[in-house]
Amino acid sequence: MEEITMNGQWIGNALGGDGTGKLIVNVDKYGSHYEGVAFIHDDDPNMPISMALIQTKDLSDQFEFRAPVHPVDPYSEQPVNWDKLKEKYPAVDGFSTYADVKGTVNADSLKISWVTDLGVHGSALLPRSRANKQSELITQEKSWDEFKSYVANTLKNRGQFLFRGQEEAWKLRTSFHRSGRANVAKFVAEDIPALYRHLSARTKHVFNLALPEETGAFYNLAQHHGYPSPLLDWTYSPYVAAFFAYRRLSNSRAEAADLDSKVRIHVLNRSAWTQDQPQPLFVNSVRLFVSVGEFLAIENERMIPQQAASTVTNVDDIEAFIKRAEDEKGVRYLEAIDLPKRERRRVMNELAYMGITSGSLFPGFDGACEELTERNFDL
Repeated sequence: MEEITMNGQWIGNALGGDGTGKLIVNVDKYGSHYEGVAFIHDDDPNMPISMALIQTKDLSDQFEFRAPVHPVDPYSEQPVNWDKLKEKYPAVDGFSTYADVKGTVNADSLKISWVTDLGVHGSALLPRSRANKQSELITQEKSWDEFKSYVANTLKNRGQFLFRGQEEAWKLRTSFHRSGRANVAKFVAEDIPALYRHLSARTKHVFNLALPEETGAFYNLAQHHGYPSPLLDWTYSPYVAAFFAYRRLSNSRAEAADLDSKVRIHVLNRSAWTQDQPQPLFVNSVRLFVSVGEFLAIENERMIPQQAASTVTNVDDIEAFIKRAEDEKGVRYLEAIDLPKRERRRVMNELAYMGITSGSLFPGFDGACEELTERNFDL
């Protein structure tokens, strides 16, 4: 039987007091209890964003606790005392300091209700994230030759698109969210300072985490050495993306695959997405976002031959988030192309002639050995 857990990201509509709004709940599991944060974005623009801190008593599927509540400054996106914010919201008489919360969680949803010290009440039924489910993108199936033709004739505007190769048709999801965590505020407040203390003794450059570009470079460096982060790797090259899609397959496993087995290449219209959507780079924003970042390649030389870019996000189900934006704007931002696994040997040979190999993409001992294994052993 699948464990019923509260940790993860929950997004939906909230009914409260005299109005409605969007409720975002990010919860992590900590030992014998859950901790996290909730944000209510009221539909009334005259109301500030509300932030509530979550801490349950245990891991039960029924919970009840008192949550401290704070208004969020719309400029700094930080919680503040109401006295410092009330002049910006003259239509609001007062702001609650806590909420008594209760609810239940099951395999499909989180049911939650609350009442504050000022008598403001609310409730929500939030669906469980589907980020770990099969992708629902409508895909194009192409042969390797058809893919090369599509790149040459349709995706020919270099710089307009980003590409990401995956061995399977997984949804786009960061390693941070795949780890089962969702509270990026705690990641920034606790994980990153600890990681910074440990890694600073081993880097020649001292990263300035007050700058988004250097923060992103630090996250990138840590992720490329195995530490989960809220970044997702992309490349400006469709052929580098193809390399990563096929890389972990062996020739023998690929050639034994059935005819329907595919690798996937995601294509993001970077130009349209960055033009239409807000692009914050600090991951602990109170608003949901997916931003494109091109970070400094500090002590991370592989970023250059990989023609790398990143998306930074606090969203668990990136595919669903982009789909909602597509429906609102009437624009296609994201597509997927599936290529046959059985073509792996030919694809990797052609990529090698293009200069796209493990040795070129991963400078150093590991990349050189992987490239020569590919060349000299028929695995």
